[in-house]
Amino acid sequence: MRVPFHDKVWAGRSDDGEPGDTRRVFNQVIPFRSAMQMQRNAPVIVGFGSDEGVRRNQGRLGAAHAPKELRRALAGLPAKTSMAALADAGDVVCDDGDLEGAQAELAHVVSEVLACGGRPLVFGGGHEVAWGTYSGWRLHQQREAGNADMSLTLRKLLIINFDAHFDLRQKRPANSGTPFDQIAVDCAERRVPFNYACFGISDLGNTASLFAHAERLGVHYVLDVDMQETQLAQRLDELQQLLDAADDVYLTIDLDVLPAATAPGVSSPAALGVPLSVVEAMALCVRASGKLRAADIAEYNPTLDQDTRTAKAAARLAYRLL
Repeated sequence: MRVPFHDKVWAGRSDDGEPGDTRRVFNQVIPFRSAMQMQRNAPVIVGFGSDEGVRRNQGRLGAAHAPKELRRALAGLPAKTSMAALADAGDVVCDDGDLEGAQAELAHVVSEVLACGGRPLVFGGGHEVAWGTYSGWRLHQQREAGNADMSLTLRKLLIINFDAHFDLRQKRPANSGTPFDQIAVDCAERRVPFNYACFGISDLGNTASLFAHAERLGVHYVLDVDMQETQLAQRLDELQQLLDAADDVYLTIDLDVLPAATAPGVSSPAALGVPLSVVEAMALCVRASGKLRAADIAEYNPTLDQDTRTAKAAARLAYRLL
């Protein structure tokens, strides 16, 4: 089900009596319409309210409420001078168990945004959002090429995931732990490379079977112990090499990559995690490449948050991608 843009969630403090530019993000939000033409790569917020993938993956429910709360956390941040209008395409909601249908609808919305020249920034939801976002990029490429057999040979896609987990589970029906295996299968069927880099993997959060599957698929991954602040320069060099070899980039951030003290409001909080400063610096590097075509932020669970710490961390990352 698709829920249209709702302006009431975009609200915040007004400093109109103060001198200078006092705008905040909520002052810049406009509804997205599929016929509108946008500045190339202008960000468009899309919500994906889904818990179904987390439920199927035996996780803690609550992420379906994330899109609204992430908008609220983002709304009050300052709108810098360079910030233009921010479009909001509303939400795709999965409230009937039909995850596959909701992912297909998300793909349609993502494709619409890309067709208008925009850059979708999707607020999940569980990490099942990734299959929908990727499918939207693929659908757009197919429509642009006019030939489904050629569509993915035209653009080399790099998928960058900040995550404590590979999310390469092979079990079906699909869930929040399967999206990148679904993408790998899709790439194999289309005979195109599966270029997947996962930063922040916990060796205690993934079975030996998952590590072996990642090796078979040629996944580029970095463990959380090698993603600390002292190693940031090395990670940025590594990331830049991956970016240089890509045409398009899809960035996905699972908030459980962050330390539990920073992000308690997730289905599976991290005992170690990757510092927010590291994830932020690397996300900024991706954005600076000029190749970012779509992004999403997954696994925020407002029912488990403490002092809105997770919401604030997620809003900070979203802000850096605007």
